[in-house]
Amino acid sequence: MEEILEKYKTTKEEDVKVWFKAASVNDFPIDGGACVKYKDKQIAVFNFARLNRWYACQNICPHKMEMVLSRGMIGDHKGIPKVACPLHKKTFSLENGENLNGDMDAIATYPVKIEAENVYIGFSD
Repeated sequence: MEEILEKYKTTKEEDVKVWFKAASVNDFPIDGGACVKYKDKQIAVFNFARLNRWYACQNICPHKMEMVLSRGMIGDHKGIPKVACPLHKKTFSLENGENLNGDMDAIATYPVKIEAENVYIGFSD
């Protein structure tokens, strides 16, 4: 199972080589998430409308290796935007992937930009 997690690596905006056009902004729920596929990766994309921000991270929760984070609840933890796994309630920062429960490794996060009503996710590969 570890080999699945190994393909997900955080991409910082300065390292983006590909801006992948994921979908129209209208294809994502307000204050919720949806999953998109990029190559062999599932990416959770969140329209955090309450903060007027967009976030992207790996869709796989490392706790039980389920592709479910896009269906998680978003909110904040001490001002940090977060997603909670819908199955086990493990929480992760949408800004840097840190596990806010402090009991597991961080998840991969990716930069997001909006242009002409389309959502783009940044990848280094």
